[in-house]
Amino acid sequence: MKKNIYLTFDIEDWFQVENMRSVFPPESWDRQELHIEENTEKILFLLDKYNIKATFFVLGWIAERKPKLIRRIYKKGHEIASHGYRHLLNYNLSSEELTNDIKKSKEILEDIIGERVIGYRAPSFSITDDLLKILYNLGFKYDSSYNAFSFHDRYGKITVPNNSYSPFKHISGITEVPMPLVKMLGVSLPISGGGYFRIYPYKMFELLVNKYFRTSCEYVFYMHPWEFDTDQPKIKTIPINYRIRHYSGIKRSYDKLDKFIYRHKNYNFCTIRSIVG
Repeated sequence: MKKNIYLTFDIEDWFQVENMRSVFPPESWDRQELHIEENTEKILFLLDKYNIKATFFVLGWIAERKPKLIRRIYKKGHEIASHGYRHLLNYNLSSEELTNDIKKSKEILEDIIGERVIGYRAPSFSITDDLLKILYNLGFKYDSSYNAFSFHDRYGKITVPNNSYSPFKHISGITEVPMPLVKMLGVSLPISGGGYFRIYPYKMFELLVNKYFRTSCEYVFYMHPWEFDTDQPKIKTIPINYRIRHYSGIKRSYDKLDKFIYRHKNYNFCTIRSIVG
């Protein structure tokens, strides 16, 4: 059976992540230096190198300021999906605030690319059952925010049938495309990319992914442009555990991703839309 790899990229800049929130609240963002274009171009170069397509979950705030970049991603044949507008934890917002945030992002993106946006990913995987109901009512077809790794302090929870880590239909009507986990010595380990990809030694990461593929045909991988940004400022006033999460492995991450794609080039790299849509 064909093995599908969904490369996904959350398009947000270095100062917009939750680990930086105490230093860079949203009202300060317009005063920061944007690095998003050069680092997204690195991603596009790598995808062109292997002639593969990916899904880009774009923050509405970024799209407003860099519409040409979003249009360029789209014209290269990649999928544009929503990452919300302000990158705030969804379970901290009221239903009205969350609806307005997601609707605003969707409208901005659709105006830029001229096509319906059907996919969404929650900031910091802050998913809830109510969020999925909102997505369904706004016309989305799928979400890719469910991360069942229980040791992370920000990930949300939803009603899941049979502890599934494969795409499934949620009670809201939304198709959920979750982040992969794999059991090793009785412990479920995250292998979805991001900080886990940066921190794990490459051989360990590949071993875990290959183990996962023995029982699954659908694998979701995610990264952010700032995870390839070796020139971003080093903020020392955030807690040390946040600094470890944010900066570890950035110098090696691009070459590791290049190696990962090369080692799996015979797999089917595709957008989530091409399967769900």
